[in-house]
Amino acid sequence: MLTLREARRLPLAAEVDILVAGGGPAGVAAAFAAARRLRRTSPGDPRVLVVEQFNCLGGVATAGGHGHICLFSAWGDRRRVVGGIPWEIARRIVSAGYGVCTTSQADFEIEGMRKVLEEMAEESGVGLLYHTFCSDTVVSRGRVIGAVIQNKSGRQWIHAQRVVDATGDGDVAAHAGCAFSVGDEETGLCQPMTLMFTIGGVDWPKVNAWRTSYEMREVWEEAQRQGDMRPYQKVIMGFWWTPTRPDQVGVNFTHINGMNACRAEDLTRATIEGRKQVFETIQVFRKYVPDMAHCYLISTPPTIGIRESRRIHGRYPLRKGDLLAQQTFPDSIGYGSFFIDIHNTKGPGMDAKTWRPPPGFRYQIPYRIMVPAETEGLWVAGRCASCDHEALGSLRVMPQCGVMGEAAGTAAVVSLEENCRASEVPIERLQTMLRVQGAILDEAGIEAACRADEERREAVS
Repeated sequence: MLTLREARRLPLAAEVDILVAGGGPAGVAAAFAAARRLRRTSPGDPRVLVVEQFNCLGGVATAGGHGHICLFSAWGDRRRVVGGIPWEIARRIVSAGYGVCTTSQADFEIEGMRKVLEEMAEESGVGLLYHTFCSDTVVSRGRVIGAVIQNKSGRQWIHAQRVVDATGDGDVAAHAGCAFSVGDEETGLCQPMTLMFTIGGVDWPKVNAWRTSYEMREVWEEAQRQGDMRPYQKVIMGFWWTPTRPDQVGVNFTHINGMNACRAEDLTRATIEGRKQVFETIQVFRKYVPDMAHCYLISTPPTIGIRESRRIHGRYPLRKGDLLAQQTFPDSIGYGSFFIDIHNTKGPGMDAKTWRPPPGFRYQIPYRIMVPAETEGLWVAGRCASCDHEALGSLRVMPQCGVMGEAAGTAAVVSLEENCRASEVPIERLQTMLRVQGAILDEAGIEAACRADEERREAVS
């Protein structure tokens, strides 16, 4: 944490209304929402700035190599419960010809997603600063007023009226002194990391028809019995395929336990181990899976996928019990609907705490989980929001991160306009603005989205 006096000893890189730290699913939604409400005075003078450590927007969807987004619908149900900017992005991908989507999920070309998000940033008036870390937080009288950044230009700082922490790891909030929790409350262990990878030379329809189960346990078990694979994993987490790249498949499989996402040393070790697992897995595909005999590695992504790190203590912690009860909240900013997806924190496969809900499952996400308990001028959006370990298993997926991001960016604008604290944002006004933007906040919103989706299907047919 730096004081204003300390920060002023550094060069001032920018002065903006809203700084968004991190350009992943939460960050882009926050930035687009805020910038569309705040008209910039000139193209070179953005009022909303995204600081991103990689060379693109999208986070895990792009830099993380995860070309699949779900869940936009209720669990086991095609009724859509996510709208607003996350749904807009999915539709833009389809209209640009880079992927396909249903009311439940989207599959896309990663490079196409990068291009679409940058086009949306330009249209919205969002400023971008790539290859840059937020390395510290500037705090004055209990209020976050900016961040210290580090990049090839050196160490500088950005002065901001409001800040949205969409780093995933809660870096800005942690540097501001916000309290946080990490991992399973019983063990302190976090979910494993995964290095995604993309392979080519696959006849995917034939492979998909050959599989006797989604998890393909028999393949991994036989490969391990034959000494062709170390026991780092025993179930497939996902094959991501889009007909726009018919012979390519994104693979969600590698499994690296015992790492701390907030330590560069652990990120390094995890990436090296993940890449070893990638090459082992490809050899298993070639030997044990028909129609994958000639598959080859196209790429591993610039960053390893992280499921869990810091969870900032907010005005309200979303708990597993809230999800199981399909809780509603007066300060709802949208819905979650994914199953409680917890990968084994101690070994391969899924954790015993994983829970698959009945069809139609959905729960409201309260605004308060994005507002740190004490620090002002700051919102946390994405997997660093206030929740317990098991609730995070559902809340951490991309559509829900986007829901939180859009609400955080919109709330930051309301806070500026009302000159109020994050905890004092008028909820009814925030909800009205979100509805205008297409967000789905309640059952009436779900019904309206269902009607719109049905009309769209009828128009296409």
